[in-house]
Amino acid sequence: MSKRTTGLTKRGNYWHVNKVIRGKRLYESTGTSSLDEAEVYLAKRVIALSEAPSTDRSFIKAATKYLKEEDKKSLPRDARALEHAIPFIGQLPLSHIHMGTLETYIKARKELVCNGTINRELSVIRRILNLASRVWRDELNEPWLRQAPLLRMLKHNGRKPYPITWEEQNRLMAQLPDYLANIVLFALNTGCRDQEMCQLKWSDFQDGLFILSGDRTKNGEERVVPLNSVAKNLIQSLPRKSEYVFTSLRGQPFQRIMGTAWKTARRKADLTQCRVHDLRHTFGRRLRAAGVGLEDREDLLGHKSNRITTHYSMAEIDNLIAAVEKIVPDRKQHRILRVA
Repeated sequence: MSKRTTGLTKRGNYWHVNKVIRGKRLYESTGTSSLDEAEVYLAKRVIALSEAPSTDRSFIKAATKYLKEEDKKSLPRDARALEHAIPFIGQLPLSHIHMGTLETYIKARKELVCNGTINRELSVIRRILNLASRVWRDELNEPWLRQAPLLRMLKHNGRKPYPITWEEQNRLMAQLPDYLANIVLFALNTGCRDQEMCQLKWSDFQDGLFILSGDRTKNGEERVVPLNSVAKNLIQSLPRKSEYVFTSLRGQPFQRIMGTAWKTARRKADLTQCRVHDLRHTFGRRLRAAGVGLEDREDLLGHKSNRITTHYSMAEIDNLIAAVEKIVPDRKQHRILRVA
């Protein structure tokens, strides 16, 4: 009697395969009750899998799949994060990505951004590796990645907010090209976030203020953006050459504010410590210095709350417009003290 092939087990009426091939466990029914036919089936499967090319996919392939299939508001930011990582790990197989192979990427990014930014980018990489390990399957129902590595976040070395003074604002504005000065001035007078301004459309402008839908705000809530006289005059002066309010010299919408022009102006104004998000901090600090209450400040900054901003009454809207008008420099220049 011939010896039965290793990896075949009869369960009920059918023979089943339970065998490791090229590091992968093949566990499936042969669909036959004949041992001879089952052995032929197994032999064919072994040959097919042995001749198949490696399925250890590259990170860039996984990143492409992620960007195509994920549906989330932060996907554009995730795409930018991946743009920084791809040159370092894009061609690596998924199984080769770990803290050791990420060292060069992390070192290069540390020269440009803070650890908090790097951690956000690492979170995107970690998300992709987890999907490859736990969710994505190939044609053999095998995971793209056997086990996702542990990616440690860096120790947070976040810088404190740096709201700028009126004198620093003047220095910065003097160095900015006109198209960028417009969006920076709007940020200083509305407290809008980077992406809220980059995606701002003329169709959002209603009755003298902007209304942003929840899919365009960070917290998912609709937001009303009242305009003080500075912001209103700025908006009235802008040409409507595009559906977007703020555009580059080529008439294209901004992808982000922190580009070469912003960095150059910041350096020339001796304000390299000022980030784009500090424009928002400046708006909030000036509101507080002008005596605007906490609840109004939260509404003007678009913080998440139980108040549905687009359901405000006209009296409440007028109150917010009056509050944001208090930071117009013609009325009163409030000092921001620096603490060493």
